[in-house]
Amino acid sequence: MKNNEAPLSIRLLKVRKTIYQKSNLFNGRHKKMLGITHLRHISLITPNFEEQAKFYEKVWGLDRVDVPEEENTVYFRGAGPEHHILSLYKGAKRGLHHISFGMVDKNAVDRAAEILQSKGVRIIEQPGYLDEAGAGYGLRFIDPENRVIELSAWVEVQTSIWNKKNVDPVKLNHVVMNTKNLDMIVEFYTNVLGFKVTDWSEHQMSFLRCNRKHHSIAFNQDEHASVNHIAYEVDSVDELMRGISNVRKAGLSELWGPGRHGPGDNIFCYFQDPGGFVMEYTCYLETIEDESEWRARVWKRVPHLMDQWGVAGPPKPEARKAMGGEPDLGWVDSKVDVLLMGGNEIKDRVEKDLIR
Repeated sequence: MKNNEAPLSIRLLKVRKTIYQKSNLFNGRHKKMLGITHLRHISLITPNFEEQAKFYEKVWGLDRVDVPEEENTVYFRGAGPEHHILSLYKGAKRGLHHISFGMVDKNAVDRAAEILQSKGVRIIEQPGYLDEAGAGYGLRFIDPENRVIELSAWVEVQTSIWNKKNVDPVKLNHVVMNTKNLDMIVEFYTNVLGFKVTDWSEHQMSFLRCNRKHHSIAFNQDEHASVNHIAYEVDSVDELMRGISNVRKAGLSELWGPGRHGPGDNIFCYFQDPGGFVMEYTCYLETIEDESEWRARVWKRVPHLMDQWGVAGPPKPEARKAMGGEPDLGWVDSKVDVLLMGGNEIKDRVEKDLIR
């Protein structure tokens, strides 16, 4: 150690203090709240379309939504009322198509558009009635790393009887994205979109919430932007264990888990689907009981906090590699701007480019 350098323990305390101060700063800036209520669904682009769709229907436990035929697109619902929680688009390279969050009503969507425009956010689909399955009223914009984010209200809910199985994923619990710039993206999602920082995993991950659940979206510092993993909620640890059995019978094995995380306190088990995306069964995610009392914590990245049970331990190199994904620059290009004047035919042409 150099003579003028503080001991390691003191330096770590300073780092934790800085992160804590940043989280409180992020949580205090968003004066104009967008009013995001919950995570609706995620849409993925995959070149392994048929095999991946079969996996989610036959193995993972989702039901295919009965909608008019859409070429190269399929929608899946969970046991809950959300119209769909996953959609797959056939494309030449895997990546994120969009993430959808719910809002209360049409007025909330219109107000969100005004706030986003006032902050210089690029809206690629102005507020209007959506042309995807489930319909509703919404808008789409891109975040600073070119992810497409959808905000919607009045989306159809499922009223048909659920096809009960031995594992019934209820809803999308959370999504985790990799980012090249953790501070920048957390600043955007808190200051612009109104999320709150619940916890940090040192300065590697940040967990953000839009309601009382510990997190709906989280970000992991990496060398590129990409999908890290997608978590589906089941009702109990028994269901989660039966899910492991189902996946094993399909010839796949666990990527990481089962175990119990420190941040979020949720039980987990991770797998990799046929398209290369990492997905998770999870249950018992922590709930924020008193918003006024909650202060973001900074968790150390040590094995017994990554998995409190000590069964799974930290993720192995192959798990980290899978969760790193492939660099995803996003599918939006300059042609989409024409949508503001040219109507949905431009959107159709751009999305068809995905499958070429």
